[in-house]
Amino acid sequence: MRQQENDKGSCRRVMGRKAALGLFVGMITLLAGCSGGQDTSGATGVNITSNTPATIAIESDANYNNNTYGLITGTRLKSWVSNWVTNRPAGITGKLIILQASAGEVDPAIPSTYNYAYIKPNNLNVFTFLSPSSEWTMTRSNGVISTPSMVIDGPTIDANLKKYNIDPQKDMIVCAQGTANSGNVMNMGRCWFALRYWGVDAKHIAVLNGGNKWQFDSAAMVAGDFAAAGSTAPNTGTASVKQILVDNTILQATVEDLLAVLPSSDINVKTDGVFLWDARTISQYSAGEMFELNDSMGTTPASTCLNPYCAPPAGSNYMTTFQNSGSRQGHPWGALQLNFNDLLDCAAQGCSFIPKDQIVNYLNGDVDAVGRGFTDATYQVVGFGNAYQPGDTIYVYCETTFRAMITGMASAVILGKPTRFYDGAMVEWNSLSYLQDATGNYILPLDSPWRTDVKSFFRMPSSISLVATRTINNPYAPHADKVIKDDMSYKTGVSAGTGGSGGGSAPPNPCG
Repeated sequence: MRQQENDKGSCRRVMGRKAALGLFVGMITLLAGCSGGQDTSGATGVNITSNTPATIAIESDANYNNNTYGLITGTRLKSWVSNWVTNRPAGITGKLIILQASAGEVDPAIPSTYNYAYIKPNNLNVFTFLSPSSEWTMTRSNGVISTPSMVIDGPTIDANLKKYNIDPQKDMIVCAQGTANSGNVMNMGRCWFALRYWGVDAKHIAVLNGGNKWQFDSAAMVAGDFAAAGSTAPNTGTASVKQILVDNTILQATVEDLLAVLPSSDINVKTDGVFLWDARTISQYSAGEMFELNDSMGTTPASTCLNPYCAPPAGSNYMTTFQNSGSRQGHPWGALQLNFNDLLDCAAQGCSFIPKDQIVNYLNGDVDAVGRGFTDATYQVVGFGNAYQPGDTIYVYCETTFRAMITGMASAVILGKPTRFYDGAMVEWNSLSYLQDATGNYILPLDSPWRTDVKSFFRMPSSISLVATRTINNPYAPHADKVIKDDMSYKTGVSAGTGGSGGGSAPPNPCG
């Protein structure tokens, strides 16, 4: 029964969000959005399937080697690279396109022998391109504020398809790290997120588990599977996301969406159908009130540690993990914290994801061998049964939703849980405050409906001179969904107009 109730609640939120978008003043009517049905535009005759977080998510096999999309291993990729036409997945009729976030590892002492720069292309039907994260993010306005590192817009995704000659309805696209490090796992996550957001089918996208050298070290691949050079981008593609008649924009949660689902105090409510996952360190989540032993705040005697977090050393600077010259640090009410690093094995397995059952244990509220698990605002682990609840929609975020690509892929691609990415993240959330910047001006006025400080635990920096100015477009905007509206307008060719969201009303003024 709980599953059904939460699904209905999630469905109401999806439909409510779509109604609030007022997609092009009713030109697109949502007929069955909550069941993955079709939207029909009477103006254009375009039928668009509108997915939900539940229908977008896919569940991995417990043995990652068995996956043919989602999270794949080097063993699977090797079979494709060695004989693509014979071994490609069912339903894939086009090319294999590998997009590496960076070049792979090279041993400078023996570069000719140990060179894992690129997974070897044949440049006939297997291609490997260098595609950094800068191609998958951009600064965008949600109508209230301009925020960096957001999902790319329609012209930019189509430019990428053209550059690499990708046909997303025929080809198999693999986002890979190249050199193994957590940053490149985030970067390949941004590649995956942009493609899924713009409607590319799950069966046409994979992310490679582990960096290039790890594929060799683990015996999944051999030296001959790598090359010193990749493919040259042909810039000849003709496909467009406009041809993909799917709306996956629900993957992105706006600040408006987040404000709508937060509890009324800083507690984890287990019955609301929402699970808010903070992927940052405990020191960022706590604004310096607690830290992890590998944080930049230093070390402290083990006797002061809690589960296994520690109080900061006396006289330490609580601001050492503040980022982006923000007006504050902390977390939204009700969020639970689990560091993204806990999901990767970078020390021994080339920044591969940990086994599926270990991720399941975290979501259940269990702790790992060193006592780490989901932690609440008391800085204590929540314990078994007190983390994810069946039917919850997971909202992931970090500072700029790079680290949250790792937690989001774990939940949406490995566990198959309904997942949404708060793309504006803490760089946006912490900015939307009635607090002063370095000029002495308040970032938002007192009566702006977009103040997130009223639904947050936070600490301000030691001086307003440390707070950078923010680009506020409209502190009284009726909605914060301009990115979604612009993207759907691009896909359908139906103008969203300029007069707000075409329906609905602004959220209640949190100041009364």
